Amino acid sequence: MSAHVLDEATDPRPTDPAGSRRTPRPAGRSERNRQVSVYAELSARVRDAGLLDRRRGWYVTRIGLTVAAFAGVWAAVVAVGNSWWQLGLAAVLALVCAQFGFLGHDTAHRQAFGSHAVNEWSARVLSCGFAGIGYGWWMGKHNKHHNAPNQQGKDPDISSAVLAFTPDDAAERTTGLRGWFTRHQGWAFFPLLTLEGVALHANSIATLVRQKSMPHRRLELALIAVRLGGFVAAVFLLMPAGIAAAFVAVQLGVFGLLLGGSFAPNHKGMPVVPKNAKVDFLRRQVLMSRNIRGGRFTDFMMGGLNYQIEHHLFPSMPRPNLKHVQPMVREHCAAHGISYTETSLAGSYRLVVQYLNRVGIGERDPFTCPLVQTIRN
Repeated sequence: MSAHVLDEATDPRPTDPAGSRRTPRPAGRSERNRQVSVYAELSARVRDAGLLDRRRGWYVTRIGLTVAAFAGVWAAVVAVGNSWWQLGLAAVLALVCAQFGFLGHDTAHRQAFGSHAVNEWSARVLSCGFAGIGYGWWMGKHNKHHNAPNQQGKDPDISSAVLAFTPDDAAERTTGLRGWFTRHQGWAFFPLLTLEGVALHANSIATLVRQKSMPHRRLELALIAVRLGGFVAAVFLLMPAGIAAAFVAVQLGVFGLLLGGSFAPNHKGMPVVPKNAKVDFLRRQVLMSRNIRGGRFTDFMMGGLNYQIEHHLFPSMPRPNLKHVQPMVREHCAAHGISYTETSLAGSYRLVVQYLNRVGIGERDPFTCPLVQTIRN
């Protein structure tokens, strides 16, 4: 895997033809400029192709269909009544709610509408009111992730009280039950995904309660309370207690699997770099990300996050355009010697489990690459 790390050293002071000394300049400046121009070249091609233009019609249609599906599921719940077939509808409801999560993600990235305010409020309503996830909490966390994917001390997605994503984290969890769990953590990955939905709801509420300066926190809390409280109340009003409890459990479990199963393959098991590493934007986003192969079904189930490299390079690019820019990005990376990682969904999960297990047993450099070695040397 090739990479260029920005050099902080300085050049000697060369002599110009007149014999005078030039002003010292960073040796890495020309390299930095070259690396910036490599991304600028790709960005210009993408912009000229119109792939950064908003897709309002596509998103209005997709949001309308998802709202209709949400209403349809609840109509079916009323019609089915006292039956264990309700658990199938719980899984369908989880699928619909996951789609609201993806739509909230897209509008938060300003992919849908020309107006920032319209995007923001659409994201807030979709995320809080339909998915039950706090917009303010998610935006703060997600922006940090985009700025420094897989970078220690900066990317919140590799910081966890449950799983150790780096050897340094594992080194602090070597004794007792926690140590045993860390050494076997890869096998716990999929069961833990069933709790991801609960974690998203809980973290959203906790952050909104705690951070009193967050804009529109009262409104977001109200939307989430109505969404989650109304969901539980409706289920227990419409079904016997046993079926209702199972319905809630299935909905939350499948919701967590769908969202967590879409997030995890994109970066877990890719290189983790030290906190002070300085890597140019193009390589930072490409080398730390992994794409997932697949067709329309994969695109739908993963909300376009299977094009993770393209999404990180162009966060405001509408989801339906990601598949069109992929060949351009892959070609550009090949031309500049930048590794472009793409695998199957099953293959990505296998890599994630292997990575977590290797970290958990204390291996210092799981999935090393020249980028990490260059920074450390």
